[in-house]
Amino acid sequence: MKTIEEIASVIVDASFKVHQALGPGLLESAYEACLTHELTKRGLIVERQKAQPVH
Repeated sequence: MKTIEEIASVIVDASFKVHQALGPGLLESAYEACLTHELTKRGLIVERQKAQPVH
């Protein structure tokens, strides 16, 4: 099981890779799809646009 720090490191690294590959100016949905793909490739389980309760 990975620690929070290890997971955070994977997320930051994947985010940087996606940003380098795509650059600025695309819709958020494009970055979301690519980041989901990259995180899944790295072994993380990802849920997109999960609803959160508001109290």
